[in-house]
Amino acid sequence: QVHLVESGGGLVQAGGSLRLSCAASGRTFSRYAMGWFRQAPGKEREFVASISWNGGGTGYKDSVKGRFTISRDNAKNTVSLQMNSLKPEDTAVYYCAAAPTVATMPMLGEYAYWGQGTQVTVSS
Repeated sequence: QVHLVESGGGLVQAGGSLRLSCAASGRTFSRYAMGWFRQAPGKEREFVASISWNGGGTGYKDSVKGRFTISRDNAKNTVSLQMNSLKPEDTAVYYCAAAPTVATMPMLGEYAYWGQGTQVTVSS
């Protein structure tokens, strides 16, 4: 069982930066690949970034490559998403999720645990 809590969302102007964090409970955090997803109003939830259990592999949505960086600290049971050069189209509720797999980019259905989300709003 993994309980996930996101933080770090907020309102930022276009071109600005935010750092999202996800704190996980449970002693088996290092056994999970972790992902960040987002959902904008009226749209489906979409993949943003993922990282393998040991941090050795990462994957990104094409539109965030070069702007967002996912990282994890297994000693602290946290995963982060550094978001730079933010755009209005990045506005969404951001969720972290955990998948019990060695894959770097798990399929959506492999994510077993989800946080409640944190709002990110980018103004133009």
